[in-house]
Amino acid sequence: MLGGKKCFLSFLFFFVVFFLPILPVNASPYFAGKTITIVVGVGPGGGYDRMARIVQKFLPKYIPGTPHVIVVNMPGAASITAANYVYNVAKPDGLTIGAIQRGLPLAHLLSVEGVKYDIRKFSWLGSTSVETTVICVRSDLPYKTFHDLLSSKTQIILGGTGLGESSTHFTTLLKEFLGLNVKMIFYPSSPDVMLAIARKEVDGRPGSYSAMKPYIERGEVRPLIRGRAADPEVAHLPVDEDLTTDKKGKLFMAMRSSVELIGRPFVAPPKVPKDILTILQRAFASALADPELKKEAKRNMMEINYRSPEECKKILDHLFEQPREIIAEFSKYVRF
Repeated sequence: MLGGKKCFLSFLFFFVVFFLPILPVNASPYFAGKTITIVVGVGPGGGYDRMARIVQKFLPKYIPGTPHVIVVNMPGAASITAANYVYNVAKPDGLTIGAIQRGLPLAHLLSVEGVKYDIRKFSWLGSTSVETTVICVRSDLPYKTFHDLLSSKTQIILGGTGLGESSTHFTTLLKEFLGLNVKMIFYPSSPDVMLAIARKEVDGRPGSYSAMKPYIERGEVRPLIRGRAADPEVAHLPVDEDLTTDKKGKLFMAMRSSVELIGRPFVAPPKVPKDILTILQRAFASALADPELKKEAKRNMMEINYRSPEECKKILDHLFEQPREIIAEFSKYVRF
């Protein structure tokens, strides 16, 4: 027995003397020397792109190892292309983040063709903002209120970036349940829509208030109506749900508005290891709380209103609890 104990102690001494010195004392952080790619589901220049580039600038500061962060634009199918890439192609190693459109939960809910992701199985970092959808018209037009717009005998022409945009769905429901005489014309990107407004090719556009704010403050357009999620600066505007007496219309408008509470989602692929995901989630939250980031966002006319992964998932769970027959009816109005 004594001999066995001596043998064990001799082995332990041998291990400590010869092997312990070669073990790393200060192992490099996982993200050191690595590059994180933020895949933006729209083209350059719009609100989603601007927000992704703000996050790009500040995120490394809060990740141990200070990785390099780049932005890659992958527009297509209202961000479905980018979402499919992040979900199915990107490795779950914490080095790919998707900055996707808020309408993508609806695309999954409605089983839209081409959707190859489960929105609830992404590794959620959270959302940078709560977004309020508004319809803005050119300031040179005679429409001062939404009632003026609704009473117009002339068809209103609005610009947009695609059938799958949340703001397009907003407009479609106004047309269906309030009788708004409107036609949508689609352009490749948000800057193209604003150029069309400047050229008077269109009368205005629907969009998130944060993206439209610079043009509103310069007096180029005026907002006339909003969705349920209220930005304090446009809280005085009428809300779509309040203007219809149709119960189905109210429900569908509320379902569409629910995704505004996760206005600018940031997600990673499914099954990112918990320790790596925790680093990203904490870094994302810390970056959005950084006073310098908030100043940068303000300079870019963007709003910061952080929503945690848990809050985002709670909103998604509520949306997906809707009865199947309601979802089927909803799909007649909200398309991609």
